[in-house]
Amino acid sequence: MARFFVPPQKNIWPIPVVLVLLIGVLWGFPHLWYKHDKAGRIAWVHEQTNVAGCKFSSVPVSETAEKLLVADRTFNGDFILADKKVIRVFSAKRFEEKQNEIGLFMHTPDRCWTEVGWQIEAVEPQTVDLQVAGTPVQFERRIFSSASQRELVYFGGLIGGKPLPYRLDHNLSIGARFQSGAQHQAREAALRASDRHFWKRLWDSFASREEVFGPKHFIRVSTPIDGEEVKSADGRLQAFLPQWLVRGDYNAEKEAWKSSVGKETY
Repeated sequence: MARFFVPPQKNIWPIPVVLVLLIGVLWGFPHLWYKHDKAGRIAWVHEQTNVAGCKFSSVPVSETAEKLLVADRTFNGDFILADKKVIRVFSAKRFEEKQNEIGLFMHTPDRCWTEVGWQIEAVEPQTVDLQVAGTPVQFERRIFSSASQRELVYFGGLIGGKPLPYRLDHNLSIGARFQSGAQHQAREAALRASDRHFWKRLWDSFASREEVFGPKHFIRVSTPIDGEEVKSADGRLQAFLPQWLVRGDYNAEKEAWKSSVGKETY
């Protein structure tokens, strides 16, 4: 009679237990690691149309740009100052996190403006720290030019009413390479994946223990530089921002947005 070898049975029950524990740790780690406001307050910022000494003119956001940003609410227009100088403003808000949609901070002027023909000029400093409704915000600072037109641009953002734990310079080197002709549109994804700033902001967020998820607010202001010193344009933007952006009520603004969405739906 032939004998068949029967391998000894191994006890495999610890494997699923370990996997369940590992999944539980990964699931709970973000809640333990990232800092939370126990009161659940959100230092929301609101845009004003009535700014002393300025006349506001609303400018519609193009349908293409709206679809690209997938913002819940946008604010776009020009403020004409008493001396006829112009300050262009843009604000995009997302009241609720949308996990499957592109980030609100992905399409910065470093990428979007260069793709439509603007050139980035080398300028220092690249950032400026300002107070927005009592909240410190680090704005990226750029000068863009197109033909004879030059524009000083500040852009920055907030997550959950808090300053970003990373810079919004992830498209800076990509924009520079785009305008130098070193890239074709088909290679854009490869350039992004190889750009260290694109990934560095995730590490900065992790190290600072500040979440990258939550209500988001992107802010951009700019002003033409018409044969004047750049510091004059800087002074104009820095004096204007605290007047345009004030402390707001997140819950009230969110409810108003929901009501407007409901009316449009029905």
